[in-house]
Amino acid sequence: MSRALPFVFFSLALAACNQGQPAGRGADASAVQIADAVCRPTPVGRQATGCYLTLTAPQDDRLVSVASPVAGRIEIHESRMESNMMMMRELKEGMPLPAGQKVELKPGGNHIMLLSVTEPLSTGDTVPLVVTFASAPPAEITATVDQPALTDAGHAEH
Repeated sequence: MSRALPFVFFSLALAACNQGQPAGRGADASAVQIADAVCRPTPVGRQATGCYLTLTAPQDDRLVSVASPVAGRIEIHESRMESNMMMMRELKEGMPLPAGQKVELKPGGNHIMLLSVTEPLSTGDTVPLVVTFASAPPAEITATVDQPALTDAGHAEH
């Protein structure tokens, strides 16, 4: 009996650690699906860059924040044309995610802005991101560092 006691405590501790944790991303029906995460390399001498991805929420939700150890600050941005100029502004209240619709963060549109990047990002590197939503559980993802896909006009914007 005394030899079995440590095993029982270990089993109970392990069960407590796993309580409330989904078996995998697909196991949680409330999880937002995230695909195609890519961050641009940082230009020489610059400490800011954009990241892009596709989000699909199973129910109406909102992207509220993104965090990463590679940046001092991260903002969710909107890009739009104003007076024939591309303007960017932070979406301080986050970005809506309508239920079941793919929401693309892409060059020339909504995107994630990494500011005060601690080390230069080069093609082939990876960037850990924690993406937080108003309702869905946060997601830990890894973005690759590369040039984003080209737009319809045949060039990357931003």
